[in-house]
Parts: sequence; C-alpha cells; structure tokens
Amino acid sequence: MDGKSREEDLILLKGCLQNDRKLQKQLYKKYFKKMFQICLSYCGDRVEAKDILQEAFIKVFTSLGKYNAKGSLEGWIRRIVTNTAIDYFRQRRRLVFIDDFPDEPDEEERGSFSFQELTNDIILHYIKQLPDGARIVFNLYAVEGLSHKEIAKKLGISEGTSKSQYKRARDLLKTWLLEFEHSKQ
Repeated sequence: MDGKSREEDLILLKGCLQNDRKLQKQLYKKYFKKMFQICLSYCGDRVEAKDILQEAFIKVFTSLGKYNAKGSLEGWIRRIVTNTAIDYFRQRRRLVFIDDFPDEPDEEERGSFSFQELTNDIILHYIKQLPDGARIVFNLYAVEGLSHKEIAKKLGISEGTSKSQYKRARDLLKTWLLEFEHSKQ
C-alpha cells in the first residue's frame, strides 16, 4: 500500500473512531467493492454476499478500536470479511464436504489450454459454482494464502479434508474452464 493510501486510511480510522458518519461512509465506500467480491467468492449469491458484507462492516465499525495500525487497514478488514463469511456458513450448517466425486476427464481430454484469456468475472462465475465446502477451502487456500493446517483448524475439519476439498475445487475449475474455452471455439 502506498503512503498516501495509508495516510488516508489513518484519517478515516481516526474519524470513524470519533463516530464521524461522513468518514464512516467514506471508509465503507472505499472498501465496499473489494470486500463484496470476497463475499461473493465465498457464497456465490449476490443477496447472501450483501448480507455477509453488511454483517462484516458492522463488525469492522464496532472493532475499529482493536486495529493496531501495524498492518494495512484493508488486510484487517479483509480478515473480518473472510471470517464473517465462514461464520455465516457455519451458523447455517451449509458447509458440506463431499467425499464421493464423479470421474474427472483425464489429462488428454483436457488439452493444453493456458487460461490466460479468462477474465476475473469468468473465473469468479465458476468459483461461485463450486460446492460450498470446496469453495470455502479454495478461497482460504488459493486467495487468502492459509495453509491446510490453518484451514483445518479454522473450519474444524482434518488437514486431509482441506487438501481433498482444495484438489476437488481446483480440478472442477480446470474442467469447467476448459469446457468454457472449448465452447468458444
């Protein structure tokens, strides 16, 4: 993060801590789009994503006093949003980890597509199609950078389940993206 953005965040933070509604709104607007995309990547439904984001920002505003300004404010908000999305599924018991997977096409059937021409919107569309458990693990591992050990602890599952769900998500995404590419030809 550049110095100007960090300085802006500190000004917003100070104003928010003083309950300045204008600065609270600015903070919300500044991070809304990025954080909404995170919520959307976890739940796949725009209405649910908005609910999660709303709940996350309530947590952000009520917890701002705990932010120590050592890391980026965006990263701190991102962690709250991610944890809120996970909590959302935990509370609704919607995290299902599938063990029985249909056969995947072998490597020869998949071809050698490089995925370089795909847009973020296309990739996000397919991530949203993943089963809930696989999508959550995929996001935590591939997007958030957590280890399988950390994911297992956070979700209350085994490391092996985390690894298999990530592999499942990755394999499904490859298959779907290859099918998408072949449908364009």
